[in-house]
Amino acid sequence: MKKIRKKSVQAFTLIEMLVVLLIISILILLFVPNLSKQKDAVKATGNAAIVKVVDSQAELYALDHTDAATLAKMLANGNITQKQVDAYNDYYAKHTDEKRDIAN
Repeated sequence: MKKIRKKSVQAFTLIEMLVVLLIISILILLFVPNLSKQKDAVKATGNAAIVKVVDSQAELYALDHTDAATLAKMLANGNITQKQVDAYNDYYAKHTDEKRDIAN
């Protein structure tokens, strides 16, 4: 009987668990909005990089062909993908002060 009484289990109380959950939820509420802002910044940086790639592909297209490079011609020729065209258009939609080098 004495062995059974000595063997008690130590556990967390309900209040301690609620405090921990409260702290975790506050931390999540602080960090989730910052992560979404970073996602937008990463997308903008990626679109800027795609603009450079499309410009490079336009120069290569101009070397291989006699006509001027457009997004439609490069897409049909396989130099760029539709995702790159969309990212190129999105970049210049947000940056209206910059001049496009390649026509649609």
